[in-house]
Amino acid sequence: MPLTTTGELVTRAAADRRAAVSFNVITLEHVEAVIAGAESARAPVVLQVSENAVRFRGGLLPLARAAVAAAEQASVPVALHLDHVQSDTLLHQAAEAGFSSVMYDAARLPYEQNLAATRAAAGLAHAQGLWIEAELGQIGGKNGSPPLDAHAPGARTDPDEARAFVADSGVDALAVAIGSSHAMTTRTAVLDHALLTRLSAALDVPLVLHGSSGVPDGELTAAVAGGIAKVNIGTALNVALTGAIRDFLAGRPEAVDPRGYLAIAREAMAQVVAKTLGTLAGPTA
Repeated sequence: MPLTTTGELVTRAAADRRAAVSFNVITLEHVEAVIAGAESARAPVVLQVSENAVRFRGGLLPLARAAVAAAEQASVPVALHLDHVQSDTLLHQAAEAGFSSVMYDAARLPYEQNLAATRAAAGLAHAQGLWIEAELGQIGGKNGSPPLDAHAPGARTDPDEARAFVADSGVDALAVAIGSSHAMTTRTAVLDHALLTRLSAALDVPLVLHGSSGVPDGELTAAVAGGIAKVNIGTALNVALTGAIRDFLAGRPEAVDPRGYLAIAREAMAQVVAKTLGTLAGPTA
């Protein structure tokens, strides 16, 4: 079916107190696994390409075009989202490449600089018909950086600051720092649900949780009930992919055809996707 939009999926999920789930993809096997898992769960899904993945692939279009082609063959709604964008060049390329949304990342900057950069990015995005997400507070763990201490300045999103930031920047959604961290390989994160309650009451845009691979199911379910409308997952797929390949090759040291272990890895990722969507998104019908 034709591509849907991230904004539509998030808006619908928020109205139903569910979450639109966005999975980071790096290879074609990631793309195929996410769509297969979504079809198994009969749930909509967002394919998410980060700026790091674009850099790894040597450009935006190869992976984007593969994702669009795969999405158009899917039996469930699929949207395409460009994640953690810092490059204005990528921002200008997004809509033409098939993306309906971007996450513009200036959270590393001091507040006023983050606001100014994000306001400019929101203007560029909206001029292209793109839904735009930003981040306030620092979730940590990106690009190999360690997660921030829970009590470090800026490690949590302040509700009053967030309200002003959203109003002044014009963004459509906000990623909030409430205790998760990017690149976690164990599911041990504990979220600050009291802070989430305050953020949900303070803001009238959908809230997004990054670093969700490290958050246990119970914590994720509670976060969605508390106002999170978009959940981002990436590392969990890579853990499944790498583990499946390691197991396959350990038992078959003579194997050289990548199709054997890539098929197993793709199925392992699809199972993670189906389970996650079953928990957080619910079926489309």
